[in-house]
Amino acid sequence: MPSDLIAGRFRLERVLGRGGMSEVWLAQDLELEREVAVKLLLAAGTVPRFEREARSAASLSHPNIVGVFDFGEFEGRPYLVLEHLPGGTLDERLSAVKPGPLPDEHTAAIARDIAAGLAHAHEHGIVHRDLKPSNVLFDGEGRAKIADFGVARALSDVTLTTTGAVVGTAQYMAPEQASGGAVGPESDVYAFGVILFQMLTGRPPFEVDHPVAEMLAKTRQEAPPVEELRPDAPLFLAALAASALSLDRHARPADGAALVAALDLEALPSAASVVETQVMTPPRPAERATPPPRRRRAYLALAAAVGLLALVGFGASMLLTGEDGDTPATPESTARGTTGPRSPSTETESSPTDVATTAEESPATTPPPPATEPGTTTTPPTTETTPPTTAPATTTSAAPATTTVP
Repeated sequence: MPSDLIAGRFRLERVLGRGGMSEVWLAQDLELEREVAVKLLLAAGTVPRFEREARSAASLSHPNIVGVFDFGEFEGRPYLVLEHLPGGTLDERLSAVKPGPLPDEHTAAIARDIAAGLAHAHEHGIVHRDLKPSNVLFDGEGRAKIADFGVARALSDVTLTTTGAVVGTAQYMAPEQASGGAVGPESDVYAFGVILFQMLTGRPPFEVDHPVAEMLAKTRQEAPPVEELRPDAPLFLAALAASALSLDRHARPADGAALVAALDLEALPSAASVVETQVMTPPRPAERATPPPRRRRAYLALAAAVGLLALVGFGASMLLTGEDGDTPATPESTARGTTGPRSPSTETESSPTDVATTAEESPATTPPPPATEPGTTTTPPTTETTPPTTAPATTTSAAPATTTVP
């Protein structure tokens, strides 16, 4: 066990994990009073690779890449002080739900974080070359961050390209990486596709007993589609996984930025469709504009009221002039304002017998008071019922033969 105090500042507390070349400790930064992770090189580790990780990680500053705080050597062992991420690894989350997939909303969020971290690294000319679930860690807020740039390669560093050399983890290697070919950003995209496939289905695309057999399989055949293992998977995530896992490196998304663009495009499909299908209707001329619904209803109500008043006025005039064949004119109505001579046909003298006969056939009713127009003085109608005047044709046909007129 190393001394519990590194560089007089970082106090080691407990081991968080061990790998083939290093071990990671939880430590306290005594100066800034915060928790950090201290990565110490093991005796069997290679110093150049460790230093390469320090340089690569220190050159990157992004919310989705683990931050580097310090680098040095203590008691002959290089150390790297990193951001402490208490949320565990993606490998642990996949193991917790195995053999099932992660929830789709978690998968989409994690994929977006990984793609953003890759985009930043690729923009700065760095290829990770060993992207896998154990190198994806989570902070206290659940944000995914890429760690372990130990085998990362600068795109301009041709001295790290060795024909036939295979560096990385077989399960997540791109076909060109597994065959010892040139490695570029699209190789990280393939590893991203393997991780996305695993989050969606609960298993990697190829399951073989030996790493060498897996490397050979992925160089000779396409990965199975996500829908074959999980028909209900989100279509855009399944399609992105298939594209990233293409055998042809030129058929994959070019880099992390292309992955981010694909994920962001699918995140807002409804907004894009609304913009594309919206039809702008030119405004009508002012003189032909249709009034608003409320104003239109007001116009209709006003027109109906005017029509009703006209109808009532017409009925009142008919009552006053006595020209309505169904309602007889009375002396009172004539006195209330009717001018001009009365029609001779309505001045028929009725006999008591005619009155009795008409009353038996049709009971007399009191007519409703006529409507009055503004400015007309209305005399209340009398309560005495006026005998109706029958038409000549009615009097002649309805009178019995035995009745005599006095």
